[in-house]
Amino acid sequence: MERTNRAYLRRIRYALQWLIFAMVLYSGYRFFVFVRELEQGLIPSVSRPPSIEGFMPIGAFMALKLWIAKNVFDPVHPAGLVIFIGALLLALLLKKSFCGWICPVGTLSEGVWKIGKRTLGRNFTLPVYIDYPLRSIKYLLMAFFVYVILVRMSPTAIEAFLNTPYWKVADIKLLRFFTNMSSTTMVTLIVLFVLSLLYKNFWCRYLCPYGALLGLLSYLSPFKIRRNETKCISCGACSRNCPSLLPVDKRRVIHSPECNGCLTCVSNCPAKGALDMGVTGRYRIRPEFFIVSVMVLFFSLILIARMTGNWHSGVSYDELRSLVPYIDRLSHP
Repeated sequence: MERTNRAYLRRIRYALQWLIFAMVLYSGYRFFVFVRELEQGLIPSVSRPPSIEGFMPIGAFMALKLWIAKNVFDPVHPAGLVIFIGALLLALLLKKSFCGWICPVGTLSEGVWKIGKRTLGRNFTLPVYIDYPLRSIKYLLMAFFVYVILVRMSPTAIEAFLNTPYWKVADIKLLRFFTNMSSTTMVTLIVLFVLSLLYKNFWCRYLCPYGALLGLLSYLSPFKIRRNETKCISCGACSRNCPSLLPVDKRRVIHSPECNGCLTCVSNCPAKGALDMGVTGRYRIRPEFFIVSVMVLFFSLILIARMTGNWHSGVSYDELRSLVPYIDRLSHP
């Protein structure tokens, strides 16, 4: 039996994940400085980082419907829409790779359960009769947002909302949600942190409606993890290391919406040719090609958005300065 060592794939993934996480963290710090100076009535000494809009996917979902229905690209938070479109395209073409390679929340979640494993010596798994009902929560949340935005809200209503003062400062309100944290928010985050220490990707697995939507779209992706039964040695390394707890060693093709396309199973498989990312049963691709495709597709969209003027917000700093003193009075219309 010919063996292979693909541990380098994990090192590549960790490097890319934490590089993107560091970029997002730096953007968050710049945004904090930007908002603090606005609150002091100053002209900010740093530019507003558009990437923080990626943390507002619900508004981006509304903006996507407006763009499709009326060809109006949200001028207030365009970067949020670009990032949302990028995540959807990745899911349609390259599995749920936004979650597995780019999402900073997913990266943080993975880091927390690994700390838990090192500290406690293991992670825990919930019994099936609890795991399945809990996993339905994120799909119920997703269904709620899909119903409200796609069914209940008309393009005209969405356009009106995206022009409100509330939406113009929605990113600042999101920042204040964490900088002026209530006791309820703090307790909730502590509980999520503890659960994430004990269980792999607790937030992503059970509660994230964004990931639920991307997972369902990933069914349409031509790329799937495929196992060659004649070359498989049934060691179980793929399933033991899968962060999504999938029975990779029991399936020929992984169709599950829980698969993040992270290639962790591939990188841990010791048998050459037994496990790969592929398009059909016969055509398998090099994992490096898959990784490059994810990064090129996502960041090319951002580059195109910057070049076409659809990345930076059209709201002036003067308008933001005029709204910030009244931000606590602005509520969802």
